[in-house]
Amino acid sequence: MPFDAAFAPEKTSCSEGVTPLPVLGADVRVPLVTGGEVTYAALDYAASAPALQRVWDDVAAYAPYYGSVHRGAGHLSQLSTELFEQSRRTVAEFVGCREGDQVVFTRATTDSLNLLASVLPQGTRVFVFETEHHASLLPWRGREVTYLDAPRSPEAAVATLEAALHGAPAGPKLVCVTGASNVTGEVWPVRELARAAHRHGARLVLDAAQLAPHRPVNLAELEADWVAFSGHKLYAPFGAGVLAGRADWLREAEPYLAGGGASRSVVRGADGGVDVEWHTTAARHEAGSPNVIGAYALASACRALTEAGFDRLVAREEELLARLRAGLAELPQVTVLSLFGQDADRVGVLSFVVEGWNSSHFAAALSAEYGIGVRDGLFCAHPLLRTLLGQSGDTPGECGAPEAAPGERALNAVRVSFGAGTPDEHVDRFVTAVRELVGNGARWNYRTEDGRCVPEAPERSAR
Repeated sequence: MPFDAAFAPEKTSCSEGVTPLPVLGADVRVPLVTGGEVTYAALDYAASAPALQRVWDDVAAYAPYYGSVHRGAGHLSQLSTELFEQSRRTVAEFVGCREGDQVVFTRATTDSLNLLASVLPQGTRVFVFETEHHASLLPWRGREVTYLDAPRSPEAAVATLEAALHGAPAGPKLVCVTGASNVTGEVWPVRELARAAHRHGARLVLDAAQLAPHRPVNLAELEADWVAFSGHKLYAPFGAGVLAGRADWLREAEPYLAGGGASRSVVRGADGGVDVEWHTTAARHEAGSPNVIGAYALASACRALTEAGFDRLVAREEELLARLRAGLAELPQVTVLSLFGQDADRVGVLSFVVEGWNSSHFAAALSAEYGIGVRDGLFCAHPLLRTLLGQSGDTPGECGAPEAAPGERALNAVRVSFGAGTPDEHVDRFVTAVRELVGNGARWNYRTEDGRCVPEAPERSAR
């Protein structure tokens, strides 16, 4: 039995449990501005997925045994240290680490990619598509960066990268690419891009923030050099993330953060300063007291998804996605955004615009009148949204005003996203709500407050 199983309450395998997977918040009731209340439909998984009940139970079972990691001789410290390192091994197995790879625990995908940016050898040129989330688009600023135009098919993505790498000067090179878009949900050809990178002597880091919760991610099979992802998108919202992959650049660079835990030895130097010998393991970039709760929660989520079986999870998600897309396809006022075309492979993430609607207004009405939580805006992927919407500005219209005048382009979009914990009813309610809002308009008045669209007070809202 694995060490951490001692803390886990009795439970059946996820593959034998209820479908969808049990998550916290499934029974939360929220008020409607039109009166009454309804069970909340959480359809913003791409931002933060709800915690799996199993993850919550595992953390609660361990909590009384919480202790410092790598820093104590006491029993609880020793237990926590072993739990932390077992979590590292669980994550390594989940992402298919190869012999010699390292798993570094971070705060999130953003932290992971900034860590990798900090260890790049001098002169490294980075290649990144403009379609990336800001977490994988911005950390490379200050380096030699080649920004690649948005491709319109997976094949075009590979060809674009090949052409850019072919003309690149000699020296270390890194390609950063998303696994699945946080805007369109479209799955990128990671293995083909990795092979193209390697043909030209480049390495590839995979931003799997949106891919890992929906599809299996295996470094060896994808031939990627690193993978980064976040616990809070993987049903483990306890402040942990991961950078996993090749150890050499990590081992040779200065620590991401200087402090306790990263250092093997510190002595006063002859010049009156201090001389430091840094660890060569993952600890080199994990200075400070490790987030053992976050690491354990993330490992628990990895186990839960593995035991549930990605084949089963993917099949169910594709059924929900097909139901969602079929419902929206019946509404000519709704335009679903896509880079690779409507037939492209995608995870449970979909963005759209509605003719005659400001996206913030539409999202506010979904929440206030139907108890449905979605996201609106540019989704921390501004260049991609501007490409998809065919515009360069990002100033939204006033709440209640149309998204754009007739013949003009939209300024932002609405995103709906779901996953392993989403009930069928939530998707059905969403499609019904969109149909009613498009056909009949909102039943309430809304106003702009601090840049957000909010319902008017009851005495002013009747329509």
